[in-house]
Amino acid sequence: MTEQPCPFCEIVAGRALATYVHEWSDVIAIVPLNPVVDGHILVIPKRHVRDFASDPAVSADAMFHAAQLMRWTDRPMNLITSRGREATQSVFHLHLHLVPRAENDGLALPWYSGRGKRVAS
Repeated sequence: MTEQPCPFCEIVAGRALATYVHEWSDVIAIVPLNPVVDGHILVIPKRHVRDFASDPAVSADAMFHAAQLMRWTDRPMNLITSRGREATQSVFHLHLHLVPRAENDGLALPWYSGRGKRVAS
């Protein structure tokens, strides 16, 4: 079985298209193909590392740039990354999801449903 090219490495190399939000020398920020909400951004190191534990320095750089990108807004936000298929990682190249949030937006996280509790009337 032939391994598929890494989609994020293809974007970094200019062989695949993406909508760039920002670019640094070592990291890019793009709009995902299927954003879960308006404003959803992926922060991706240009260097291929499998996940956040593979290279702590690369992970720290990606987090630093994600924080730089978001420091100009006070909008509620989740920063999410995964390690391993069981943790919902589907692209095995480190990436951080910046997901804007709103009250009762219905986006579920494993530890919180994202929906307010209804009060019986």
